[in-house]
Amino acid sequence: MGTLGALNHLLALFLPALATGMLAAALAKVVWRRALRGVRWFRLALWSVGGCFVASVSGLVILGRDGMMATYGAMVLASALALLWAGFGPGR
Repeated sequence: MGTLGALNHLLALFLPALATGMLAAALAKVVWRRALRGVRWFRLALWSVGGCFVASVSGLVILGRDGMMATYGAMVLASALALLWAGFGPGR
């Protein structure tokens, strides 16, 4: 595998986590506009993307494959919990 092939594999692993985290943070800012007024979008996105990255790598390690529906479900759950922590919990 060459350098471009390795880069393609890394992007395929982490791009869904990045997109899910950033989209979830943006939607949280829209839905809970008043409650999250004092919390910056970048902070929410950072927590959410971090949770999605952890879920993605954990799914790869535990299940042995990337791209399984259980991994994507774990990414959504991790993103929701990270947004809850960063936006409404003690991490605020």
